Amino acid sequence: MTYLSRIRINPLRAASRKLLANPRAMHGAVAGGITGTPDSERVLWRLDTDNPHRPHLYILTRSKPDWTHIVEQAGWPGAEGEHAAIRDYTPLLAQIATGREFAFRLTANPVQNTATPDKATPTQAARLEAARLEGRQTRGLRIGHRTANAQLHWLLQRTERWGFTIPPSRVDPPAPGLAPTNETADADPPREVRITARQRHSFAKGGNGRVVLHTATFEGHLRITDPDAFTERLLNGIGPAKSYGCGLLTLAPLTNRST
Repeated sequence: MTYLSRIRINPLRAASRKLLANPRAMHGAVAGGITGTPDSERVLWRLDTDNPHRPHLYILTRSKPDWTHIVEQAGWPGAEGEHAAIRDYTPLLAQIATGREFAFRLTANPVQNTATPDKATPTQAARLEAARLEGRQTRGLRIGHRTANAQLHWLLQRTERWGFTIPPSRVDPPAPGLAPTNETADADPPREVRITARQRHSFAKGGNGRVVLHTATFEGHLRITDPDAFTERLLNGIGPAKSYGCGLLTLAPLTNRST
């Protein structure tokens, strides 16, 4: 069975500030809510901060979790209301069918693989130089897309393999941000998707290493084309950096749709 949880976070508490600032710390807190070992099941999570005073943490787990520790350390344990809502995901999965349309939200880490990065980090530059000196071919480096156009292009190039498509925009003329550019020429006509947030994360990864992520939050409408592939992405996530809050695709019914 699969469960989708939503936890209210109190941003004024000391523990909350640590979790909100560091995806690695949040990953640790999320892993603490399941009974198995961290690698016993795929866990996806996403932090929504549309309202910075009332952020929400969404988590998808295969086993039923317990979020008492997050509520007590980073929520409102003594206040009224539902602090950690846990819902069975089965009813949603039963709705997955070819042609069905949903509103969606996704925070992802759009990346490309290249052996010639424009701005390599010191670690990446050292790897490339060592390979050059040894006369060997290095594997492509994973580089995050840094512009909104490139991030949107990354998404639109891959939706078909993930089992869905994003319909053409119903806004005529296109709203700001929906018009295609040279970088997204194959996105013509404009699609029902927009980037609502972009962020650069930099945090320690144990020892002296650091993780740098460029993330984008996409919102829009999608149409299912391959239920099996789509269900796979719902349950296992989209793109890299899943441990750090990327890849969780959430759905909602479409509202105010004109015919």
